[in-house]
Amino acid sequence: MACTTILVGKDASYDGSTIIARNEDSGNGEFCPKRFVIVKPEEQPRKYRSVLSHVEIDLPDTPLQYSAVPNADLKEGIWGEAGVNEANVAMSATETLTSNERVLGADPLVELVPARGIEGEEGYEPEVPGGIGEEDFLTIVLPYVHSAREGVQRLGALLEEFGTYEMNGVAFSDSEEIWWLETVGGHHWVAKRVPDEAYVTMPNQLGIDEFDLEDALGDREDHMCSADLAEFIEFNHLDLAVEATTPFNPRDAFGSHSDSDHVYNTPRAWSIQRVLNPYDEVWDGEGADHRPESDDIPWARQPERKITIEDVKYVLSSHYQGTPYDPYGKLGDGHSRHMYRPIGINRQSQLAVIQIRPYRPQSNRVIQWMAYGSNPFNTLVPFFPNVDSTPKYLEDTTTRVTSENFYWQNRIIAALCDSAFADTANAVERYQQETGALGHRMVAATDAQVARLGGSDAREMAEAEFDAAADGDIEPMEPEAIIEATRNGEVREILATANESMAAQLKKHTDDLLDKVLYITSMKMKNGFNRSDH
Repeated sequence: MACTTILVGKDASYDGSTIIARNEDSGNGEFCPKRFVIVKPEEQPRKYRSVLSHVEIDLPDTPLQYSAVPNADLKEGIWGEAGVNEANVAMSATETLTSNERVLGADPLVELVPARGIEGEEGYEPEVPGGIGEEDFLTIVLPYVHSAREGVQRLGALLEEFGTYEMNGVAFSDSEEIWWLETVGGHHWVAKRVPDEAYVTMPNQLGIDEFDLEDALGDREDHMCSADLAEFIEFNHLDLAVEATTPFNPRDAFGSHSDSDHVYNTPRAWSIQRVLNPYDEVWDGEGADHRPESDDIPWARQPERKITIEDVKYVLSSHYQGTPYDPYGKLGDGHSRHMYRPIGINRQSQLAVIQIRPYRPQSNRVIQWMAYGSNPFNTLVPFFPNVDSTPKYLEDTTTRVTSENFYWQNRIIAALCDSAFADTANAVERYQQETGALGHRMVAATDAQVARLGGSDAREMAEAEFDAAADGDIEPMEPEAIIEATRNGEVREILATANESMAAQLKKHTDDLLDKVLYITSMKMKNGFNRSDH
């Protein structure tokens, strides 16, 4: 699945939050309607079967409640994509990655092998299930983990046992850490902790460029990997370093540097870092330090200023503004404007930005910002995921096109605005700013309402942690205490009411934008006539 990911460490974000964000883009030539839902423990399967690979997995009997962004049409499975569980652990899965022939020859992907012949007859060969993949990851991992680190460990164990049929990157976060896991062939994997002071860019290409194998196979402070990775690398001659160097470079060993990468993948990393580090190096012209085709664009780097939610939305909506590569711009020509694959494309399905705020009580600590459809024309708005249900405007997405849900409204708006970009840009920008401001006001008002709430043991535990954390004299809450705090019924009711209010205001503004852009684009129809009938 074509996607773009950005991860923001807590010291690189504007408020000390960990932030993980990813565009989910549908395959070429299709749309994939998405829903934003809450999955309760009783709704979680105990025996899971993948629709695509037919693998069957027995799941633990103690799942946590979690949010997810599944497909509206389940013909290809759930595809939960992004969510937060009751332990305030977030997961984004997955960023499809590239690899090379040496890796895939050494550890082939585990693909479904259909049955051959007729059962009961001579020569019949039964079906062989495939491994796990993007369809499955969120559902079989997120409800069972209590920290970002634990998320890596569970997914790593499942990959080693069942294998995977595709190359994927997966993000996990809690209030302290962000971890990024990349699959290597069918059963191997590497994972690295995102530096607190840095952000990470991931554009459909295996990205980690520095990896401490000794740490990964020893203390596991900032690196983890499959148990036999060192032997796997040595036996298959995968380390391409000219001299014995430390750290090891997984991107060189496991990744690809194809011509198509230079059109499809590396320009997106270049675009994001050009925005977030505009003065650290030269990005444009023949003397640029990095160009869109560069294979050595860093996986992680420190930004020149703290990164906001709006920055995340902007870079994940990028169509190369201010460069000759902008399909809506005037700097280039017909060739340059279509040279590189933009980040904000027509077939975006959803964007989830998960913000975990260390300065808020556990009960309302996490915000899941959501957008549907093509990012240059949509808006990103906040919702609290630790609730019992989500607003129908985002939850009740249908497979039928309708203006009554958020997903299809965004699709219609984007289709109208694309062909009249200059004429509709102001209306879209005002809509994005107005709804974004509404979102920040909603979050602040809800935080204040929760702060006034008293009389709950779970609430008092959360407040005790919050008050003491400012002095740095308290250990983080244990997972059981976090879960107890997030299950506070009074707080959940407040958060659910705030979500409904946000959805209602969002619908009003989206209705207004649809009305405006429909009028603007209708006035540009070729059968228009400049004289009135009256």
